[in-house]
Amino acid sequence: MSLGNNPAPLWLRMPPDIDQQLHRCLEEADTETSSRHKVIVFFRADDVAAPGRTLSKLISLFLSQQTPLTLAVVPAWLTKPRWQHLQELCKKERSLCCWMQHGWRHLNHEPHGKKLEFGPSRPFSQKRQDLLLGFERLRDLMGDEFLPAFTPPWNRCDHETLRALQEMGYKALSRSLGAQPPAPATLTEYPVTVDLHSRKEGDAEEGWHSLFKELSQSLCRGFCGFMIHHQRMNEPAFDFLDLLVSELKQWNRVRFVHLATLLNESYPGVNAGVR
Repeated sequence: MSLGNNPAPLWLRMPPDIDQQLHRCLEEADTETSSRHKVIVFFRADDVAAPGRTLSKLISLFLSQQTPLTLAVVPAWLTKPRWQHLQELCKKERSLCCWMQHGWRHLNHEPHGKKLEFGPSRPFSQKRQDLLLGFERLRDLMGDEFLPAFTPPWNRCDHETLRALQEMGYKALSRSLGAQPPAPATLTEYPVTVDLHSRKEGDAEEGWHSLFKELSQSLCRGFCGFMIHHQRMNEPAFDFLDLLVSELKQWNRVRFVHLATLLNESYPGVNAGVR
């Protein structure tokens, strides 16, 4: 697999002073962030299942940096050999990897408008069945390593899906910050707030401006969730991610976690006011 399948424009033109720009962004956030609490930071890698060069490179980056990584797995793509391969990639630091559910087949079922796998065009019974199929496959393959948490493809789902997740015993949800409809109070939501790779800006300059704005706002908020799409990463994207993690580690206000840690510690999510 070649690196960088359709990368966003900003990854085609990395500023020569990117390290200085990132450092300034963190310094500015440092002056505006309360010193009373650590800034929660987590990384969520989407569209996981088939091991390949880019996914192996991504996992290796986080393990070498000793940084937790939440991996959102598409259940229909996962097989026993693939799961064994993923376990092998993480075997040296398995506690740093957390595995959650990412839809069922990652297919769009909406004939018009925005893409949704779990949207209004499907009967509730079909959506619930797909959730159950995904849950059971990941539980059967992963055992205790499967975290009963869900992120919908494209970060969107309807209220019927949220109700089904609640009824079926899922413990957490992860979508984009501000996603609608709101999650039930019993389904803790840990949103992603910075999109690294599936950005929509038309040019690199606009992309970098928006990325740093998202990063600064998230750090000042005290909760920063990064969304990763490894299939869209080229070498500059990997270089920046490595730099980002390194710079954040130098900032003593940051606490790196994955979703399992947040759930185990009953950390309040967006339902409780993380904005």
